[in-house]
Parts: sequence; structure tokens; C-alpha cells
Amino acid sequence: MRIWPGSADKRPEHGRRPRMLALGAAITAIVLASACGSSDSGDKTSSSPAPPAAAGVKLVTPGKIKVCTNLPYPPFQFPQGNETVGFDVSIIDLVAKKIGAEQEIISMDFNVIKSGAALNANRCDVAAAGMTILPERKQNLDFSRPYFPEYLALMTKKGAGLKTIEDAKAKGLKVGVQADTTSLDMAKAKGLTPTEYKDSGKELLAMQSGAIDVALQDLPVVNDWMKKPDVSAKFEVAAEISTGAQYGFAVKKGGNPELLKIINETVTTAIQDGTWARIYKQWIGSEPKSMPADS
Repeated sequence: MRIWPGSADKRPEHGRRPRMLALGAAITAIVLASACGSSDSGDKTSSSPAPPAAAGVKLVTPGKIKVCTNLPYPPFQFPQGNETVGFDVSIIDLVAKKIGAEQEIISMDFNVIKSGAALNANRCDVAAAGMTILPERKQNLDFSRPYFPEYLALMTKKGAGLKTIEDAKAKGLKVGVQADTTSLDMAKAKGLTPTEYKDSGKELLAMQSGAIDVALQDLPVVNDWMKKPDVSAKFEVAAEISTGAQYGFAVKKGGNPELLKIINETVTTAIQDGTWARIYKQWIGSEPKSMPADS
């Protein structure tokens, strides 16, 4: 069992395997270096193919399914004690169990994930980052079937009287979004020039400090923020926005069809046998608003 210095907490759900957490900035630098053909002395990846895992799945490191994400992004993936937990983590745990591997989390900038650079550099096997399936992203990644319907939220100070993004624009308010996300795309489409933050934690801090007046972010993330008494005392969810889009996991473009097949089968089975709904309630804290699309 891997224990990180200074961490004594345990994962709340029984039977979960420990998983490593790498710091975003350091890993991002390593990813970019790997993409250029160089390597870090403490974390090298062989250029030769890794031995196949169970079910014929190829993994960067035998026995491990390495997962690229952007931390923190609760409730999908976030540090808790010596582990990273959340909705995405629980679903990929099912995949890991099916192929007889251990999940390992690697945090990095979201742009490195959505561009396909991390997967192309063999830094990870799967991208699991609450990532919306978009046509432009499909050019760089092979997406799984949908596993989560996308809803965005507009978070404001209590009593601000806002109901739409247009309201924020009309009042000349400062809007914050997470960089490289659909929230950014939506804000720009509405004619705004939002302030961008590298992760959801920084966006929340900006809201709390008054650096921004409005936060546009995925609804489950905002709902997780609102669980904190100091946040719910001052802020509210002014609007919920169904985009009609879906989240998907992703693998290297054209590079891992066997793993993609296992992911698709695992998600479909979890939805059909009720496991998906159980995991949803565990991490989202409510009944599902809607189910993932079939494809």
C-alpha cells in the first residue's frame, strides 16, 4: 500500500486499491518533455511496447492502468487523504478490476489531456477528467461511449438576481471559468471575455476572494462547492444549464482499441445493473438528473 507523507486518512469505501497522486505542474513538464523525445530520470517510459495485460489490453506499465486527469475536480476526481477518489475514479476502478490492473492517477493541465499529448507521449493509458465529447477533441482522442450527461451551473453571490449568462454580460460582471472547458466555450459564445483558471479549485478561490462575480462551471462541481458551509452561506446556484453534451473517457487516437472496448463494456454494464446509479448517488449526492446517452 502506498502512503503519502503526512497523509493518514483512508478511502471511505471499503476494498478500494490505493493509487498514486502526481503533482500537476511537475507531470505537465514531464509530459511535454516526453512528447519531444526526452525523459525525466525519475520517471522513464520505455519506447518498446509494454507486455499485454489481461483481456489483451496494452498498458504503458504492466499491472497498472495509468489515468490522466486534472486535480482537483470534485466530485469526479479529487485528493482525499493518501488517495484520489471520485465518480470517474470509481468507474475506472471497475475497468481496472476487469483487466486485473491497479489504477494510478496522474494530474496535469487539462489542455495536455484534451490535446492528446499526454496519451501520445505514453504518460497514461486513459484520460478521465470529466471531459466533454466534442468533435474537435475527437480529432486527437478516441472517446468511449458517454458515461455522464453534462450540465453547467451559474454560481453567484446570494441575491445577485442573475438568471442567465446574458444577465451577467448586461451588468458588466466579471465571469470566471476553468480553462479549456465547455464553460469557456459557452462564455465566449455569449460575447464574454471570462477570466480563465487552470483548475476548479482556483476558480472557487477567485469567487470567494471577489476576483470574479460569477462562476460558470459544471453543475456537479458547483454542487460540491456548495456543500461547504462557508460557500453556501454567501453564494447560490443561479441557473442550471443542460448543454445536451456528454462526458467520455478517452484513449490514444487509434492506439488502444482493446482498452476502449473494455471501457465501453464496463460503462454499459454499470448502467444496466445499477452500479452507475449507485456510484452517482455516492459521489454526486442525489438521484441522477438523466442517464448517459447510448452512444
